Amino acid sequence: MISQKSNYDAIVVGGGPAGSTTAALLAEKGHDVLVVEKEKFPRYHVGESLMPFCYFPLERLGLVDTLMESGNPRKYCVQFVRQDGFLSQPFYFFQHFDHPSSTTWQVWRSEFDQMIMDKAREYGAEVMEETKAKNLIKGQDGKVEGVKVLSKDMGELELRAPIVVDASGRDCFAAHKENWMVRDPELKKVALWTYYKNAKRDPGLDEGATTVAYLPDKGWFWYIPLSGGMVSVGIVAERDYLFNGSTKDHAEIFQREVQNNEWIKEHLAEGEQTGEYRITGEYSYRNRYCATDGLVLAGDALGFLDPVFSSGVFLALKSGVMLADEIDLALQSGQAVTSKSFENYGKRMQSSIETMRKIVYAFYDPAFSFGDLVKRGDHLRAALTDCLIGNVDDQDFQELFDSMSDLAKLPEPVEHGLAQASS
Repeated sequence: MISQKSNYDAIVVGGGPAGSTTAALLAEKGHDVLVVEKEKFPRYHVGESLMPFCYFPLERLGLVDTLMESGNPRKYCVQFVRQDGFLSQPFYFFQHFDHPSSTTWQVWRSEFDQMIMDKAREYGAEVMEETKAKNLIKGQDGKVEGVKVLSKDMGELELRAPIVVDASGRDCFAAHKENWMVRDPELKKVALWTYYKNAKRDPGLDEGATTVAYLPDKGWFWYIPLSGGMVSVGIVAERDYLFNGSTKDHAEIFQREVQNNEWIKEHLAEGEQTGEYRITGEYSYRNRYCATDGLVLAGDALGFLDPVFSSGVFLALKSGVMLADEIDLALQSGQAVTSKSFENYGKRMQSSIETMRKIVYAFYDPAFSFGDLVKRGDHLRAALTDCLIGNVDDQDFQELFDSMSDLAKLPEPVEHGLAQASS
C-alpha cells in the first residue's frame, strides 16, 4: 500500500541495483526512505554478468545465501578468445583470491533487481513503481529539497527529503537537469545483442564463464551463460564498423559478425536464436559532479563505463553501500545534507572508475594484448586479476599501469565525479 505522505528522510530515484541497495541499507538503519521507479518490476535489463566483488555488497544485503541456493550459473573465470577461435588461459578468480567471493554468478537482471528491491521493501522502504521523476525541487539557495514526480496511480506529486539520490541509471535524470554529463572522448561504441537457447557451453568450471571473443578492429562478442539453457550474446563495436553500408538489418549484421569469430560460430551453431535483436549506444560518460547540496548520484547515474569487464553492477552495488553509510552519518548529525557530505564517496568512486577506465582503454588499443602483459610477470597477472574481480580499493596499481603504458595508450585521469563545492 502506497502512502499519501510527501516528506521522507531520503528519496531514491530509480529501483535498480544502486537505488535499491541504497534504499535497503538506509531503511535497515531506521530511516524513512522512498524509492521512485518509472517501471513496473520485474522488468528486463541487460548486464547479466557479475564481478566477484559484488559478493560483499550482497553480503551486506543478506542475499548471498539466496544466490548460493539459486539456479544461476556459477562464474569462476573470464576468458578471452581470438578471432581464429584460440582460447587464452582463463583468469580463474579462486587461483588469485581464496575466498567465497571468488565464485560469482550470471543472473537474469529482471530477477536480480527484483530481489534487491524486495529486500528494500523488507527493510521498510516504500516503493512507488510506475512513477517518473520530472523535476528537482530547489530552495531559494539552490539546495535540492525534493523531486516532482508523475505517478500512474496518483498523478503529479511533490515529494521532499533532506537528500535525493539519483539512481536513475543511464537516464541520468538529475545530471541532464544540471547539465553535468561529459562523454568519454574515445569510448563511443554500439552494442547489438540477443539470446540463444541451448547454445554450446564449455565443460567443467568454464561452463559459466564470461567469454570475450574478439572481432576485427577491436570489436568483441560477449557470451554469458544463463539459467534455463539460455545464453546472452552480443557485439560491442564502433557504429561505422557494424553499420558499414552492407545492411541495416540487425539480424543480418549479427549473423554476419558471427562468421568473424570461430569460437562464437561454433558455440552458437548448436543453439537457436530467440527473442528480438536489441541495440543501444554504449557511450561511456561520467558526470562532472557526484553531488551538490541535497543531491547525490549513484550507479550509472554517476557514470557509465564500457561493459567489457562487467563492472556496471559492481560499481552500482558499491556506490549504493557507500551512499547508505554516508547518508546515514549525515542524517544522524542533524546538520543539512550538503555536497561536503559526499567528498569521500566521490573520491573513492572516482578512483575505482579511473582504474577500470585504464584497463578498458588498454583493451581497445590495437597494439595491446593481455597475453603480452602477463608474460612480463606473475605479479602483473595478479594485479590485473584484482581489477577483473573488483578488488580496487586501497590498491597501488602503478606498476601495472606503467607496464600497460608500454603496450597501450592509457587515458589521462579526469577530475569528473567529485562533489561540487557547497554554496
